[in-house]
Amino acid sequence: MVKQAEKRYDPKSLEKDVQSFWEKEKIYGKTKKLRSKGEDYYFIDGPPYTSGSIHLGTAWNKILKDFVIRYRRMNNYNVRDQPGFDMHGLPIEVQVEKELGIKNKKEIEDYGVEKFVSKCREFAIKHQKKMTEEFKALGVWMDWHNPYLTITNDYILSAWWTLKKAYDKKLLIQSERVLGWCPRCETALAEAEIEYWDEEDCSIYVKFKIKNKNEYLVIWTTTPWTLPSNIAVAVHPKFDYAKIVMKKNGKEENLIVLDKRVKDVASEGKYDDYYVLEHIKGSELEGIEYVHPLVDEVGYQKNIEHKIVLADYVTDENTGLVHTAPGFGPDDFETGKKYNLPPFCPVDERGIFTEDAGKYAGLSVKDSNKVVLDDLIKKGLLLSESKITHRYGHCWRCKTPVIYRTT
Repeated sequence: MVKQAEKRYDPKSLEKDVQSFWEKEKIYGKTKKLRSKGEDYYFIDGPPYTSGSIHLGTAWNKILKDFVIRYRRMNNYNVRDQPGFDMHGLPIEVQVEKELGIKNKKEIEDYGVEKFVSKCREFAIKHQKKMTEEFKALGVWMDWHNPYLTITNDYILSAWWTLKKAYDKKLLIQSERVLGWCPRCETALAEAEIEYWDEEDCSIYVKFKIKNKNEYLVIWTTTPWTLPSNIAVAVHPKFDYAKIVMKKNGKEENLIVLDKRVKDVASEGKYDDYYVLEHIKGSELEGIEYVHPLVDEVGYQKNIEHKIVLADYVTDENTGLVHTAPGFGPDDFETGKKYNLPPFCPVDERGIFTEDAGKYAGLSVKDSNKVVLDDLIKKGLLLSESKITHRYGHCWRCKTPVIYRTT
C-alpha cells in the first residue's frame, strides 16, 4: 500500500529516514548478495583528489556513476563497485602549502620535506574520510568500506610494477619535449590542467638584421622573454612576401614582411611612406641567414647559424614571419627537430634564467621582459611596442601564468 503524501514535504527529514533505513536493514549488502550470482560487471572509479570537500563537479560525477551501477544491478549484474581516492600530488600539496603559508618549493625544504609529506598525508586522509561521508549523503551506493587509496604501498607498488612491465616491453621512451609549465608549482602541466582567461601582455614588432645586408626581417611576439632563445625565423612556403623600402624622418629601411601585411607594418612602425622592391615566395626565403638581435647579450647565440626555415603552421597574421625558439614552443620544437636545431632552454623549473642566458641570468621570465625591450630599443631593433589583451594559460591549481619550456 502506497503511503499517503505528507502535506508538508521535508526533504531533509525524508533523506535521513531513508538513509537510516538503508543502514539499519543493510540494504546495500543485501542487494549485493542478491546479485552475486549474476554476470560480473567491473566498474573502475576515476578517483577525485582529496584536496577538500566535494564540489558540484565531483558530486555530479559520482551521481552519474551511481546511475550506471544501479542500472546494471537492476539488470542482475554482479557489480564490482570499489570507490577510489587520489591522495597524493600537487592539488593536495598546494592546499597544505596554503595552510602553512608556504610560497615556493625552497620554503618546503626549509620546513622539512619529510615533515611536509607527513602533513600532506594527514590532510589527504582527513579529507578522504570527509568526502566519503559527503558521497554517502548523496545516496551513492559503493563499497565505501573497501576503497582503493593511492597512498597505500600496495597501490604504489602496482603502479611501479605496471611501469616496469611497460619498460620491459620497450613501450617507454625518454626524450625532450616542450610542455606547459607552472613556475610556481615547478611542474609540467597536461593541456587539460591549463585554464585560460584574458590577460594583458605587450605586443612587439622586432627587426632581425639579415647577415651581410642592410635588410631586416620583421617578427611579432607577445613574449619578449623568449627572444634570448631565438634560433630561427619561420615562414610559410606558399605565402607571398615582399621586400619593401620604408621611409621615416628622411631615412630608409629595407624590410621583409608578408605581402598582405605591408600596410599594417608601416602603420605599426609609424613610417611616412614606403614602396615595394619585389615580391618573393616563402619557399625562396628558406636558408637566408640573419644576425640574432641579442647576440651580444647571450654568448650561446654566437655559435648558432640563424636561418629562415619553412613551416606550414605560420599564419597570415601580423608579419607572417614567426620568431622560433625550439626550447619554448611546441610547434617551434617540432620545427627544430626537422631542421636539427637545438632546443635552447636557459630557464629553470622556477621560471628563472640560468647562466646560459648571459646578461639575463638570474631574472625571472616576467622581469626579463623590460630588460629585453630596453636592449632592443638601444640597438634600434624595436619597431613598435603596444599592449594587447588575449587569452593566456594559467595553472589550474595556483592560477600562476604558464610558460612553455623543454623538459
